[in-house]
Amino acid sequence: MIETLRQLPSLIASHVLLAAAAMGLALAIGLPLGLAAARRPRLAAWSVGLAGLVQTIPGLALLTLFYPLLLALSALIGGGVPALGFLPALLALTLYALLPILRNVIAGLRGIDPAVLQAADAAGMTPGQRLRLVEAPLAAPVAMAGIRTAAVWTIGAATLATTVGYPSLGNPIFAGLQIERWDLVLAGCIGAALLALVTDGLLGLIERGVGRRDRKLTLGGLALLALGLLLATLPLLHGRERSVTVGAKNFSEQYILARLIGARLERAGYHVSYREGLGSAVAFRALASGDIDVYVDYSGTLWTGAMARKDTPPRQAMLDGIARWMAAGPKTGLIGPLGFENAYALAVRPDSGLGSIADLTVRAPQLTLGADLEFLDRPEWRAIREAYRLNFAATRAYSPTFMYRALRSGQVDVISAFSSDGRIAADHLALLADPRQAMPHYDAVLLVAPARAHDAQFLSALRPLVNGITVEDMRAANYSVDRDSAKATPEAAARWLDARARR
Repeated sequence: MIETLRQLPSLIASHVLLAAAAMGLALAIGLPLGLAAARRPRLAAWSVGLAGLVQTIPGLALLTLFYPLLLALSALIGGGVPALGFLPALLALTLYALLPILRNVIAGLRGIDPAVLQAADAAGMTPGQRLRLVEAPLAAPVAMAGIRTAAVWTIGAATLATTVGYPSLGNPIFAGLQIERWDLVLAGCIGAALLALVTDGLLGLIERGVGRRDRKLTLGGLALLALGLLLATLPLLHGRERSVTVGAKNFSEQYILARLIGARLERAGYHVSYREGLGSAVAFRALASGDIDVYVDYSGTLWTGAMARKDTPPRQAMLDGIARWMAAGPKTGLIGPLGFENAYALAVRPDSGLGSIADLTVRAPQLTLGADLEFLDRPEWRAIREAYRLNFAATRAYSPTFMYRALRSGQVDVISAFSSDGRIAADHLALLADPRQAMPHYDAVLLVAPARAHDAQFLSALRPLVNGITVEDMRAANYSVDRDSAKATPEAAARWLDARARR
C-alpha cells in the first residue's frame, strides 16, 4: 500500500490532465456544433446520431481502435504521430464526452420560449446580442447538466487509458485485478470517484451561478475549478532529467520484472516511470516509437507476432534472428536473454489422464479450453490447433489469475498456462507435451528503444541481468505475488529477485 500511495500523486496528475484536455476539446467542438445544430434540424439529427453511435462502442474498444488509425496516419504523413499514450486516449475520451454536451445544448436552446426570442428581436437585438444576453443565460442550466454528465463520464473512462500506455488511475486498478491486490483496486476506484465528485460539485456551483445570473458565484466556481486543476497537475511539473519509462504487459511476471528493471535504473541515477498493462503488439510498438524505453518480451512472441514467422528454429538461432531483424528494421536493441523461458503450455489437472497435446485430438470436443486474454487470437494457438486438429467444445478467455482458478474449480478442463508460473507446481498441474513442436521457444529477453540502444550507461545498468535469473527463481517470485494468502507486492518480489540475480 505504501508503494501505491507514493505513485498516486503522479497518477492523479496524469489522470486529471487527460480528463481536463478531453473535456476542453469536447467543449470546443460540442458548444458551437450544438449551437448550429439547434437551428438546423438535419445537422442536429446527424450530429446527435453520430455521437450516440460512438456511445454504443465500448470504451476499451474505442481506445484501441485509435491505435491502428493513428499508425496509418503516421505512415501516411511520414511519421511523427504518436499512436500510444496521450493522443489516442484524448481522442477517444473527447468523442465519448460529446453526446451529453451536444444533446443538452440543443435541448436548452430549443426549450426557450419563442415569445422571449420574439421580444428580443422586437427590442432590436442583433443575433449576437440575442445569443449572449438571452439565449445563452436561459439555455445554460440545461447545457451545464450535460457538461456535468460528460465530465463525470470522462473522469471514469480515463481509467481505461492505461491500456494504451497512458498513466492514469487505471494503473492500480488493472494491476490490482491481475495480482488480486484489492488495496490497489480500491485506491484507483476511490481516487477516480473523488475526482468525479469534486469536479461535479464545482461544476454544480458554476451552474447555480449561471442560473441565478450571479457573476461572483460563477467566477468563484471557475476559479476553484482552475485552482483544483493546477494543484492536481503540480506533480507533473517536477520532472527530472534522465527520465526513463519502463513498460510491462498485463500479468504478474511483467509487473515484477518492470520493478526489477526500474530499481536497477534508479540506482544508476535515472528517474523511472512505468507504463503497465500493455498488450504484446502494443508494447513492442511503444518501444519502437520511443514511448517506452525498455521492457521484457519473449522470443516466441516476437518471432510469431512482430516478425510473422511460422518456422520454429533452435533457441539460439531464433535469438540471433530476432537481433538481426531488430537492428535492420525497427532499430530497437536486444540486450540479451534473462536466463529463463516463459513458454505457453497447455496445462491440465493431474487426474485428467492426458499426457500430450496429441491426446486432445480425440477428447477436445468434450472439453472446455480456458485461455488468457490474448492466447485465442495469437498465432501460437492457430499453430497448435492446426498441428493437432483441435476442436474444443467451448473456449473461454480470462485474466491469467482467474484462468488458473477456473481450472482448479472445474469450469474449464485445459488452460494455456505459462511455464514460469509458480501456480503450476502449487496446484500440481500437469503440462502437456508438444511432440510436434508447434510451440516456439519463449526466452525472456530484455529490449530497449532505439534511443537507448547505444546508451552505454543505460545498458551497463541492465546488462548484469542477462542470464542472471533462473526459471526456479522466477517461478518463486511469481508465486509470491500470485498465491492466495500472504501475497507479496511486485516491488517486494522484485527486490528478492534482484538480490538473487546479483549472486
